[in-house]
Amino acid sequence: MKHDEPGTSTVSHSTGAASRAPLARTGVGTYRGIAGERADVWRGIRYAQPPVGELRWRRTVPLTADDAPVDIVDASTFGSVCPQVVNPAVKLGPGAVMDEDCLFLNVWTPPGSSEHADDAVGLPVMVWLHGGAYVLGSGCQPFYEGSNLAAGGDVVVVTLNYRLGVLGFADLSSIDPRFESNVGLSDVLTALAWVRDHIAGFGGDPDKVTVFGESAGAGLVTALLTMPAAAGLFGRAIAQSSPVTSMYGAERAARVAGQLLAVAGIDPADTETADVIAGLEGLDGAQCAAITTELFEKVPAETPGTIAFAPVIDGDLLPEHPLDVYRAGRAHPVPLIIGTNRDEANLFKYMKSPLMPITTADIERMFAGMAKEYPDVVLPERAQVLSAYSGLRPKVTGLGVARDVAFRMPTLWLAEAQARRAPVYVYRYDWTTRMFRLLGLGAAHATEVPYVWGNLGANSRDITFLLGGRKPGEAVSERMMRRWTAFAHGLDPDAGSLGDHWPTYDSGHRPVLRIDAEDRVVQNLDGDLWEAWGDEVLGFR
Repeated sequence: MKHDEPGTSTVSHSTGAASRAPLARTGVGTYRGIAGERADVWRGIRYAQPPVGELRWRRTVPLTADDAPVDIVDASTFGSVCPQVVNPAVKLGPGAVMDEDCLFLNVWTPPGSSEHADDAVGLPVMVWLHGGAYVLGSGCQPFYEGSNLAAGGDVVVVTLNYRLGVLGFADLSSIDPRFESNVGLSDVLTALAWVRDHIAGFGGDPDKVTVFGESAGAGLVTALLTMPAAAGLFGRAIAQSSPVTSMYGAERAARVAGQLLAVAGIDPADTETADVIAGLEGLDGAQCAAITTELFEKVPAETPGTIAFAPVIDGDLLPEHPLDVYRAGRAHPVPLIIGTNRDEANLFKYMKSPLMPITTADIERMFAGMAKEYPDVVLPERAQVLSAYSGLRPKVTGLGVARDVAFRMPTLWLAEAQARRAPVYVYRYDWTTRMFRLLGLGAAHATEVPYVWGNLGANSRDITFLLGGRKPGEAVSERMMRRWTAFAHGLDPDAGSLGDHWPTYDSGHRPVLRIDAEDRVVQNLDGDLWEAWGDEVLGFR
């Protein structure tokens, strides 16, 4: 089979979807999927040992050949997702079941690909890491249905669950060393290792893996690029709205661990360590989810600009702060697409989320906190920062500052550093519909996701195109899918003839692809932001 160009699958499926039950044979089991008209799909494939009992708050234990079931495994239904408090804005899909035993992945391929698994050349693989602020989401959300991306781009698509919140990103090693740091991050590493070892059974090429993600998923992507343990697990990366700087050291993680105990009603001052551990182990999944939500709201309210749960700079799995590694030129030399949305912060205002500081008072508290933690860093003057937002109303200015300190500037700082190491393509997503403008969302955080997946109107209540815009929106989606999958095929993300040539960020003028009704490359699109914010990385420890 030859797979040189996306969108030109050569797999024959003349037998029809109804007459096939696709099988994928791997070293840890044989899986029976479902044949679709657009793509074959395998759901709910276990990629690690269940992280329960003694493995709670411990790093992932991979599967071995000894774990392989004797019988063919039915892979027709999604596996359980990590316990979380249901959020109306994060649709987990009909019938989603929550359980701590949640380390499952899903695979989509062009029809018949697994039947050609022994061919010399497999398909490129795209592994998706979902967003959700490290506390919400799963790999089975309707937006991530992979049929359109797999079929249209001639790629194998993988989505996965990883542990969230208290269960995945609470570092409890300060309470007892038996608990390990970054267990959610270790889930992702184990899933990528599973892809390396077993994706060939689905017709994928383990030597041509692209890892991509959005929001917290993009934060995982940009962290992976700096982790020694991730070397060789992927060859390309795409980061959509990465919170690059939202990763903290052991001291802050220990403070959150103390808050966790307090919220759980466990007092470490009055009990023995064994009792503390027993109290933690006695929490069920629903209680962990409730504690996650309480701390998710409490921590950024107390310290604007920080979040309760994120990967921890532990000197081990994540040895250093990612931006320090990028700036030192030591990140993996992996080609990267990275960008943000024009109106990132509007989503958090719309949802009344405490996650981002958007009021003047909270922004000033955030800068005061940064100054206290980094006394040697010269913060930009207030007037210097505000120069980038001149003429805007105070509330709009607050949204711009929040967007740029959390997403846009960290993305640009990273891009400029990594561009000296590997090809980097920077975008800004500006497309929106009339309905989204009316709602005050615009090109808000996460609004690009359905366009990347080709899943516009993924649910019956979608109001995106209520006031029009579907035809140009479909064109935006088609271009994004072509760019992303061309990149996964090892090509430039121009995907043939899609208008302006998209140059790399190291070509002297900081070129950015502005994705809109018509895509355009703009030289130094963020020049005003560079002038205002400078190149000194801002954040928290």
